[in-house]
Amino acid sequence: MELKMNRQVHGMEPDAAVYKTLLESTRAIPWRIDWETMRFSYIGPQIEDLLGWTPDSWQSIDDWVERMHPEDRDRVVNYCVSQSRCGIDHEADYRALTRDGDYVWIRDVVHVVRRDGEVEALVGFMFDISERKAREDELLRLKLELEALSYQDGLTGVANRRHFDNVLEREWASAMRSGTPLAIVMLDLDHFKDFNDLMGHPAGDDCLRRVASELGKVSRRPRDLLARIGGEEFILVLPETDAEAARVIADRCRQLVRSAEIPHSGSPEGFLTVSVGVCSMVPAEGQTQTVLLEAVDRQLYSAKRQGRNRVVVAENRPAA
Repeated sequence: MELKMNRQVHGMEPDAAVYKTLLESTRAIPWRIDWETMRFSYIGPQIEDLLGWTPDSWQSIDDWVERMHPEDRDRVVNYCVSQSRCGIDHEADYRALTRDGDYVWIRDVVHVVRRDGEVEALVGFMFDISERKAREDELLRLKLELEALSYQDGLTGVANRRHFDNVLEREWASAMRSGTPLAIVMLDLDHFKDFNDLMGHPAGDDCLRRVASELGKVSRRPRDLLARIGGEEFILVLPETDAEAARVIADRCRQLVRSAEIPHSGSPEGFLTVSVGVCSMVPAEGQTQTVLLEAVDRQLYSAKRQGRNRVVVAENRPAA
């Protein structure tokens, strides 16, 4: 397209044509907008190679806005207009619509031209940053994947102790603010040392994976958490759950493991079983989550002392 830039070139010093040639030979796309009319007075022909739109189709700022991804539009337009009004040079990244209906990541670098203290024009360059964005997205994906792995038990795939500690701290604070109960269900595989001695550690690993799979069927609320916190210990964090509701969930866990009928010759049952401790409390001011952990650990110990393969629940009383 031959835009209004041409009329600016004619009548100028001879070097202006050279500058124009240099601009149009770069991969960056130069442009100019008259501030008063909000119309393009120039845009480089490279725009057609990048987006498919001919230069003469870029008439006003509306064309720029309409060819921007809807999710980027308000953010970018509001930012660019506010910076331009203040006479501040700026840059913005957004997705630009191609004539074929795809989107290309663009970085617009904008210089505000002022005359006698007033904004006269905007000039700048568009850069294709699609490859850079793709690399950034891949790096972000890998980072998130590594973060997820750092919170995951490598053997069973459920949350690990680190994830559990973080969630418990957060949910304890939330329960304290809202005055709602927070429950913990702690499970320990019965006679698991004997299982490893008799069956071997590879079989023990398979057993742990199977137990994790069974326990994963129990509660599917978004904030509930299943974690493996020790060799053969699993734990459920159950926000907004009183002692009776937690007991029902705990017994469901016990039944699922027993019903899986994982052979265990070292168990009186002949199959793998679990002992379960349960505690639910509303946090009191000044308490830490350690109070809840110690209480549920006592219930688990009591379940084992009473013969294993059972659920023991802390007395339902207000936190001291």
